[in-house]
Amino acid sequence: MQPTNAAPAELQGSSLTKRWILYLVGIYILTLGVSLAIRAGIGISPQSSLTRVMTVIQPNLSQGTYNFLLELFMLLLTYLVLPKDFKLKNFASLIPALALAFFLDFNLSLTGFIKLDVYYTKLLLLVFGDAALAFGLFLMIQANLVLMPIDMFVNTVFKRTGKKWGNIKTVFDCSLLVLAACIGLIFLHKIMFIREGTILNAILVGQYIKLYTYLLNRSRAKKGLDPKVVKH
Repeated sequence: MQPTNAAPAELQGSSLTKRWILYLVGIYILTLGVSLAIRAGIGISPQSSLTRVMTVIQPNLSQGTYNFLLELFMLLLTYLVLPKDFKLKNFASLIPALALAFFLDFNLSLTGFIKLDVYYTKLLLLVFGDAALAFGLFLMIQANLVLMPIDMFVNTVFKRTGKKWGNIKTVFDCSLLVLAACIGLIFLHKIMFIREGTILNAILVGQYIKLYTYLLNRSRAKKGLDPKVVKH
């Protein structure tokens, strides 16, 4: 799904404070979904699998910290790919990145008690976690504020190359998976956190966002408002 700068009319008229609140709520729900998916134990998203395997190799740093370091690295790559387009305001993307790191560590601590042994309960938890993750992302899109550095990097590559956004995102996600697998094999002699849940995450998150967008459009139609368009 390609991020869009088109916010709903009601949000365009909202105060910046309200939009930031919505954005931060979205980040919190997203990280709760990530945490639940991790606790399911049957595979997680490419970005989470990379940062999670790093916590096994070097547990002195939290997953939130590794996630922030990854976002920081992506911000550097964004500059290197298209330095002429890089503005001082791009550093604002580190604000949600910091919030995400904090919320992720908090929610991982909050869900630490979850221990599931039966496979179908793990599957149900993963499906619910992906629904929460997608809803959080959906709220962030509605708030229409700054992009996270990772999404900013993908967008910058899109501008630089002119290739399809979806294809760039797919290559990027696959690169994270390969990197996570290689790091696991080199340091732990096994691939960790990449399983069937990783594939389900790739499928479900996009479908959930389509569902949330459909429900929002139905609600807006009943109020006589124009539909909210989200590019895929």
